Amino acid sequence: MSEAYRRAGVDLAAAAEAVARIAEVARGASRPEVREGVGGFAGLFEISPGRYLAAATDGVGTKLEVARLAGRLDTVGIDLVAMCADDVVCTGAEPLFFLDYLAVGRVVPERIAAIVAGVAEGCRRAGCALLGGETAEHPGVMEPDAFDLAGFCVGVVDEGSLLGPHRVREGDVLVGLRSSGLHANGYSLVRRALLEEGGYRLEDLLPRLGRSLGEELLEPTRIYAPLVLELARDGLVHAAAHVTGGGVPENLPRALPEGLGAEVREGSWPVPPIFELVREAAGASEEDMRVTFNLGLGMVLVVPAERAAEVLGRAEAAGVPADGIGRVVLGAGVAYLR
Repeated sequence: MSEAYRRAGVDLAAAAEAVARIAEVARGASRPEVREGVGGFAGLFEISPGRYLAAATDGVGTKLEVARLAGRLDTVGIDLVAMCADDVVCTGAEPLFFLDYLAVGRVVPERIAAIVAGVAEGCRRAGCALLGGETAEHPGVMEPDAFDLAGFCVGVVDEGSLLGPHRVREGDVLVGLRSSGLHANGYSLVRRALLEEGGYRLEDLLPRLGRSLGEELLEPTRIYAPLVLELARDGLVHAAAHVTGGGVPENLPRALPEGLGAEVREGSWPVPPIFELVREAAGASEEDMRVTFNLGLGMVLVVPAERAAEVLGRAEAAGVPADGIGRVVLGAGVAYLR
């Protein structure tokens, strides 16, 4: 677990325990149609023989506070859709529709419109419909300019198209799809290290980033769903891991079966400079960084070795930079090779 993240106020061990307890509680609120519930990238619910709905929910976390401070509200909706739709596609499902929930201290129509415009743009990028949502005003509970944003995505997949650990084999290749930056995880640590303790301002132009800090921190999360779906339909993907909170070490094993682990080659993909800036400012260890941030990888695909080159080529053609980063081996967990 990340000591630096804990110092910033986020207890990953407590979060893991909470998820375990929730899974136990959820088992008492199930139906026979549930194939996969709490704990996977998305839940699966059988709607007809061999056909499943896949559903995922998430939020944007404290990246919202950066948006509020910067006065730029039109990008975090993209992050919201990315966090949900890219979980759904890890099952092989096509994202169909999305709904959002927006809580505000005070309704300001133009602010609401800007936030939801980002959600709509995210849906366009993910190829799903914005089906509806809810805006709630919380006066006296939230500060007037405060807001929180959450949503969920639903997709559909046939039994024969399901991705997951059941397809993975020893020797499969790991293809990393590069992130667009921090995405939407680790911002409690980022804000503390850079803005509260590091003395940086959002308007600061930082040569190592090639733009202002605010622009870097608000770069929208890259949405991988259309590419992953296209590759999966052509039989080029066995499993997929959306790299969010917990980084590669926490998320990649969720795509692997018992008895198989992953070897990841350090240096096989470029790490954006924002991560080194955060590491320096936070005094974080290498392990802290790995289990808090994506470190340049937003999605890891597990693909058949003989098709890896094709996957890399098609990702590049789709405008998503990709790298071969390792392979599936006997064992468990993720081992980093220098």
